[in-house]
Amino acid sequence: MLVKNARLRGKEGLWQLLIRGGRFAAVAPQVASEGEEIVDAAGRLVIPPYVEPHIHLDCVFTAGEPRWNESGTLFEGIELWAERKKSVAVEDVKRRAKKALQLQVSQGVQFVRSHVDTTDPALTALRALLAVKEEVRELIELQLVAFPQEGILSFPQGRELLEKAVKLGADVVGAIPHYEFTREYGVESVKFALALAEKHGRRVDIHCDETDDPASRFLETVAAEAHRLGMGARVTASHTTAMHSYDNAYANKLFRLLRLSGVSIVACPTENIHLQGRFDTFPKRRGVTRVRELLGAGVNVAIAQDSIMDPWYPLGTGNPLRELDMCLHVCQMMGYGEIIRSLDLVTDNGARVLGVEGSYGIEPGKPANLLILDAESEVEAIRNLAGVLYSIRDGRMIVKRRPAETDMEIVG
Repeated sequence: MLVKNARLRGKEGLWQLLIRGGRFAAVAPQVASEGEEIVDAAGRLVIPPYVEPHIHLDCVFTAGEPRWNESGTLFEGIELWAERKKSVAVEDVKRRAKKALQLQVSQGVQFVRSHVDTTDPALTALRALLAVKEEVRELIELQLVAFPQEGILSFPQGRELLEKAVKLGADVVGAIPHYEFTREYGVESVKFALALAEKHGRRVDIHCDETDDPASRFLETVAAEAHRLGMGARVTASHTTAMHSYDNAYANKLFRLLRLSGVSIVACPTENIHLQGRFDTFPKRRGVTRVRELLGAGVNVAIAQDSIMDPWYPLGTGNPLRELDMCLHVCQMMGYGEIIRSLDLVTDNGARVLGVEGSYGIEPGKPANLLILDAESEVEAIRNLAGVLYSIRDGRMIVKRRPAETDMEIVG
């Protein structure tokens, strides 16, 4: 396959991408080829696939079951899910998860990390998603996080269930320290999760400080422990919304620790702008972590959807550009250079979170995974929430659509 007339980020002019054996054989302004299938990008932007670094596939499409989250709080969402998961069955999870993954694939996502609730003695959802992982492997790379939704120490047999989930095949170890009964439990849960990951050679992704409480400071524990163990490149802290409420002196001290540790941050803009600030009158806090400032401090930050129609968030489309659009507005990242660079938040930075950066990107020798967007630049793509015209995985076309055409009369 030869992709011609491609615009590549950070490169001038039009480029050609030669794909052979499922990998990029050449990337150059002109490529010698013969008898190749031709895909004409026609001057449009070609980028690596979108990465979704944080979603809950076991919960998707359950909004309103058993009832709607009327308070809009994280805590009511957890209570509702505790009721709904009593009726979770393998086929139920598989059906809903595949529906969400199909939606994501259609919008250019090829890498997904999903958290899976392990505070279920039967680990039903995990077993279901392990099966889904194999069934969708040709379309999407799926990582599963063993996620103790109701706590590690605060849930009966929480430790045992978490380790059992890892032994069953979970790729990543999770925790939720701010939801544990006490601060001491929260600190211990972080240390347990990192030790478990180190023991089994897993990555770590912790729901961390997803609250408006400025006293919630488990992120420093995550970063300090990751730094002590030398495993920061394998550790992610998700949400970190309490950082929105930290005083600046503490936040800047924390930035240094995060940079030293190598820990990544995942922000979930649409979900957290919906969930946070629920106990405020006015002014209401935005409740999204300090994306702009973290990036400026040299911390790896990625953007995620988090939820699609579940007890925490009643909407969601699976479109990474929608999340990025919200991030740019809420975090006031509207400088021209910031807009250009922000596409990293749903591509390269997410690949680093998942640990796939070594095989990710449009370079000779790497797997031929790419998107052709209906846009000629980053700004146009983000401003218009540009659709994906082509999604190619391992050199095989998995999504193809024609640009929309509209006939209309112009008012003179």
